Amino acid sequence: MSAPIRVLLADDHRIVREGLKQVLADAPEIEIAAEATSGAEALAAVQASGGPPALHVVLLDIAMPEGDGLDVLQALRKGWPMLPVLMLSTYPERQYAVRCIRLGAAGYLNKGADPDDMIAAVRKVAAGGRYITPATAEQLAGALDRDRARVGHEALSHREYQVFRLLTTGHNVTEIGARLQLAPNTVSTYRARILEKTGTRNDVELALYAERHARGDPAA
Repeated sequence: MSAPIRVLLADDHRIVREGLKQVLADAPEIEIAAEATSGAEALAAVQASGGPPALHVVLLDIAMPEGDGLDVLQALRKGWPMLPVLMLSTYPERQYAVRCIRLGAAGYLNKGADPDDMIAAVRKVAAGGRYITPATAEQLAGALDRDRARVGHEALSHREYQVFRLLTTGHNVTEIGARLQLAPNTVSTYRARILEKTGTRNDVELALYAERHARGDPAA
């Protein structure tokens, strides 16, 4: 029997972790080496393991407390560039897949993905490949075409996009500052840039903009 694929499973919802473990249990060569319930725990677990070769894949939720999943992804890419990170989310691919791949993720999976696809994704990234669905591949191609003239939410920096996502899910400036460890006036500056880049005037218009593009914009 070949050596096991050792996986770190990072998700703050226990029921999700248990479901993922049940799915991966169908592949005898995949082993859950560690679990984390926050971004900080995920980084600590990788640090404790020493990364590869003791750990082969990180399954990382995007919406994590104590460290946004995208920030954790960037930290992992910087500290352990040879450790594949497979992003997990309840968000549709069109909202996050391209952004995750651009930040260095080895793949993007919706938590509702078919179990066989989940197992195939872990196997592929553990072997050094990338797991990109046809839908994500199409979005990547479209994104490349638009790179010369980025507009709206596509023009947002990584940090601006984090603030954008939190604003449009009902968080206020103070809450966003606490979550991202930023001063409220810094968040307000990001908010002003976001309104300018999206052509909106206030949080209500911004929420409507986000809803419109979440439904229909493949590059969101």
